Amino acid sequence: MVVGTVKALIMGAGGMLGSDLCSMLPDAVRFTHRDLDIADRDSVIRSIEEIKPDVVINAAAYTNVDGCEDAQELAFIVNGYAPGYIAQACSNIGATLVHFSTDYVFDGSKKEYVESDTTNPISVYGESKLLGEQEISKNMDDYRIIRTSWLFGKHGKNFVDTMLELSTRMDTVKVVNDQFGKPTYTLDLASRTREIIHLESGIYHITNEGMCSWYEFASAIIDNTVPCQSEEFPTKAKRPDYSVLTNTKTTLLRHWTEALEEYLDEMKETKK
Repeated sequence: MVVGTVKALIMGAGGMLGSDLCSMLPDAVRFTHRDLDIADRDSVIRSIEEIKPDVVINAAAYTNVDGCEDAQELAFIVNGYAPGYIAQACSNIGATLVHFSTDYVFDGSKKEYVESDTTNPISVYGESKLLGEQEISKNMDDYRIIRTSWLFGKHGKNFVDTMLELSTRMDTVKVVNDQFGKPTYTLDLASRTREIIHLESGIYHITNEGMCSWYEFASAIIDNTVPCQSEEFPTKAKRPDYSVLTNTKTTLLRHWTEALEEYLDEMKETKK
């Protein structure tokens, strides 16, 4: 278990979550996809063994859910096998690994999921992320896998930004009202990640609190949205109807509406 001051390496440091992780751990070594191709096993192991961090935080992933259906090989390499390479390197030097997974490892047949529930992904994205979890647990013991969902944050394109943009171009914005989950502010997730480094090995469900549909989420962002059914907007990847992650292991984060309000206020300040 990691204690005291740690030397951290953040992978995926240029992404939406990675950027907030960097703000929480300002002294961490940072790798973007330009610095290191996590699909290159030899480069991953060599780089980590040279740096010798106490903890590696992997926020790198291929997150285009529909894109994974078309680029299955890429999805399984980046989301599945690459985390295994990182785990091998961490095991070699005795480092802790913190890795981010997804609510989409579940099939949506239950209203809520705890950390120990049986996984059953229904998309290539979900399958590839589950493979990543399995590859990590196969290669090391000292890991923290954090499943999260519906991310929004300042440093990347997200649902909130999309809704704001569509709202200015369309009279009404149709949003599905039959898929339910928990929106999560990357700043809150990054803050909790810093704490989880020091907790025991295992799987954690970390989201902002409060369940909602995509339509309810959109309605908190814009005032010209209307509900619709998923069948009106067919997608390449099947999404679970319910992917609500229940946190049974740590203190709960604030409600997503409070986090969203802060995010929207910060966006307004930035535009001034």
